[in-house]
Amino acid sequence: MSTDSVVTRFAPSPTGYLHLGNARTALLNFLAARKAGGRFILRVEDTDEARSNEDFMTALFADLHWLGIDWDEGPDIGGPHAIYRQQQRRAIYEEWLSRLDVAGLTYPCFCTPAELNIQRKRQLASGQPPRYAGTCRNLTQEERADRLVRGLPAALRFRVPHGQVVQFVDLVHGEQRFNSDDIGDFIIRRTDGSTAFFFSNAVDDALMDVTLVLRGDDHMTNTPRQILLLQALGLRIPQYAHVALLLGMDGSPLSKRHGDTSLRELRDRGYLPGALRNHLVRLGHSCVTDGWLDDAALIADFDLTRLGRAAAKFDDAQLRHWQKETVAHLSAEEFADWIRSVLPQGLDAEHEAQFVAAVRGNVELPSDAKVWAKVVFGKLDEFEPAALAAIREAGETFFGEALKLIGHPGAEFKPAVKALGQATGKKGPGLFMPLRAALTGFTHGPELAPMLALLPLAEVQARLEHARRLAV
Repeated sequence: MSTDSVVTRFAPSPTGYLHLGNARTALLNFLAARKAGGRFILRVEDTDEARSNEDFMTALFADLHWLGIDWDEGPDIGGPHAIYRQQQRRAIYEEWLSRLDVAGLTYPCFCTPAELNIQRKRQLASGQPPRYAGTCRNLTQEERADRLVRGLPAALRFRVPHGQVVQFVDLVHGEQRFNSDDIGDFIIRRTDGSTAFFFSNAVDDALMDVTLVLRGDDHMTNTPRQILLLQALGLRIPQYAHVALLLGMDGSPLSKRHGDTSLRELRDRGYLPGALRNHLVRLGHSCVTDGWLDDAALIADFDLTRLGRAAAKFDDAQLRHWQKETVAHLSAEEFADWIRSVLPQGLDAEHEAQFVAAVRGNVELPSDAKVWAKVVFGKLDEFEPAALAAIREAGETFFGEALKLIGHPGAEFKPAVKALGQATGKKGPGLFMPLRAALTGFTHGPELAPMLALLPLAEVQARLEHARRLAV
């Protein structure tokens, strides 16, 4: 497709927090537009007033900005005067609905949800694809008028032409063909007067000059319906690209049972936007670069031809990998800002810098930094089981010698530890592990010398003495 006129869009419904599947869709559309030097549109599809929520919409904008996605056109975060909110475009939809009506391509449908459900069950039982049976398609004018006079609620359906083949080339799945006889007349305006997704989504794409509709492949069967509508209205048909939905590692659709599935939940846990971007861009899209990508590199690496058909699995282990990579790319100042909320209030800049240098290689999330902050700046009142075992195995004599050598005023850590090894006959893990256990409560963690430099001598002595008593 042309690279000088690409217009993509992200069109979420504000019915919940932004989940990872939609976040990936937003990211891929953003990258496609930026790679081509085109435009990226944000459109809030809030015609379902019963489920749409202003708080979710505000959260959506905040989450997108946090993820590093900015849009060229779309809602103003300032409030009610959003540019692209479907609730504010009803007059536009009514105009285009009237064009279909004048052309004889719509009719009112009085079928109740219960009646439609019975039809669906009968079709499935007989091995037929579930589609509208056309019950109200051929009602006479008198029959329709009678139902309307009686106040029966009516949806509006689009008359799908018989005997046609709808075909298009999907940028991911190639040529697609659908028989119109398998589609069935579909609702374009609900009984409450709001327009249905098929209609408003397609009309907005055309009127907003969207050239590429990049979305999940669960929308593949929606595409022929929207193409039929655009053809009937004489509107431009965009190109389509349907990427595989996100799955959990067990192969089932990503859901709450797989853990945190909303961007907000991961954000609250301390995941960084760079980690999410690096993981999400590789789900359903192959990157040439294996390493961590900054914002400019993400755009440069993106290629529509590398969108894949295979199922994309969200992997917590991979996300953690990219989190570690992102943390490693933070400057010392950025790292300190990121973990500052878990540090003691009033901590001076020198001790903060020392702490950052000591622990950053062992911090994946702020909660990790919180653990080490307690070890360094708090009292050691908990030991992991392995630490207790290491302390008891080392024995009372070991910690008695440690008190003399490491707990001595003016002692330098490395020479003192060497002397401790000579005095006790311990070396390697047998020397360092019980010492680490006594001073931190853990058998593994950041390098011990920088951590120890942050501890007051009295605290070092108290911890070694406590370990000596535990080892008895």
